[in-house]
Amino acid sequence: MNSQREIWIDWLRVTACFLVMLTHSTEPFYLGGEGSLILTQSDAVWAAVMDVFSRAAVVLFVIASSYLQFPLHYPAGEFFKRRASRILVPFLFWTTVYALVWGEPVQNFKDLLWNFNYAAGHLWFVYMLIGLYLIMPMLSPWAEKVGKKELQVYLGIWLFTTLIPLVRVWLGGSAPVIYGPSGIPNPAKYPLWGEASWNTYGLFYYISGFIGYLLLGLYFRRFVGELSWKKTLAIAVPSFAAGFAISVYGFISRVLADSAGVFPIEGPTGLAAIWETTWLNDSIGVTLMAIGWILVLRRIKADGAFYHGVVLPVSNAGYGMYLSHMLVLGLVSAWLRKTLGLGADGVLGIWTTPVQIIMAAVISYILVAFACGLIRKIPKVGKYLT
Repeated sequence: MNSQREIWIDWLRVTACFLVMLTHSTEPFYLGGEGSLILTQSDAVWAAVMDVFSRAAVVLFVIASSYLQFPLHYPAGEFFKRRASRILVPFLFWTTVYALVWGEPVQNFKDLLWNFNYAAGHLWFVYMLIGLYLIMPMLSPWAEKVGKKELQVYLGIWLFTTLIPLVRVWLGGSAPVIYGPSGIPNPAKYPLWGEASWNTYGLFYYISGFIGYLLLGLYFRRFVGELSWKKTLAIAVPSFAAGFAISVYGFISRVLADSAGVFPIEGPTGLAAIWETTWLNDSIGVTLMAIGWILVLRRIKADGAFYHGVVLPVSNAGYGMYLSHMLVLGLVSAWLRKTLGLGADGVLGIWTTPVQIIMAAVISYILVAFACGLIRKIPKVGKYLT
């Protein structure tokens, strides 16, 4: 493990935390009514721009975890013991809070035997992260020895898999949507390369998804040296711009096709799931934006008074902020919508929507950071809750 703190990782955490809140501040502008609702064409554009800009947030957390933890620096037993206290304890605490606050507590606790509380949808992230932790000990011996070219080959294969969501849409058109008992949609997939109704585990199954971001974090730490700002921006800006364009275009084009240019457009939750195809975490657009973010954030070394007084405390509370923020953000977002109005009819016209989104994210971020900072000061238990 590095004896010296990775300053840029703290800047990454505070950035990614804000991007998560920006994402969730945007969602009310295309999720609502029966499940999916966009009031105006300008809202569709703003939802795309704001949500896509922030969509690499979760990916950044995974890359940071890989950068610091992969391959393992200590035996697997010690690794799991440390992760349990830092990941599971706060997760169980905040999961309990959501179960008590939202919905019917008794049913919520029964449902938690099988999955996270869907009212707190962002908690899916913890299950995915634990899954990565479970396979890290198996991959660590290989990661310790892998060379640059070999790792590039695996990353190349994984990068190809980030095109698969787009290939499925291209081949299958508007996929039908299947609903489970929870009402959560599962878009039917066009079968590719070994997949079938009786087999989900196709050719690229085991090297797709978030495992690639684990490898990407390893690649950045081992094989990407210090780059000048000029070279950093020469790579990061085109990468981010390309990913942003792919993701925004995919969302807006599908919304316009489904609405035929007539707004508002409303439908089941599955409709929004299809709109989101090009900004899924395992899609090429998000991958390119994440690479842009990482390249720029790695250049940030500032560790002065602002870093020690603001960035470091927020970074230390970042996990707790992620887990708890929806308790605050939902209230802030609802208050802003009531105060400023909606869409083009709002007090700021077509600017009402972006102002609401940004204000909801900023206000929530400040309040949650302050609250989690106070929680961390509780003797003995505070740090374990955040």
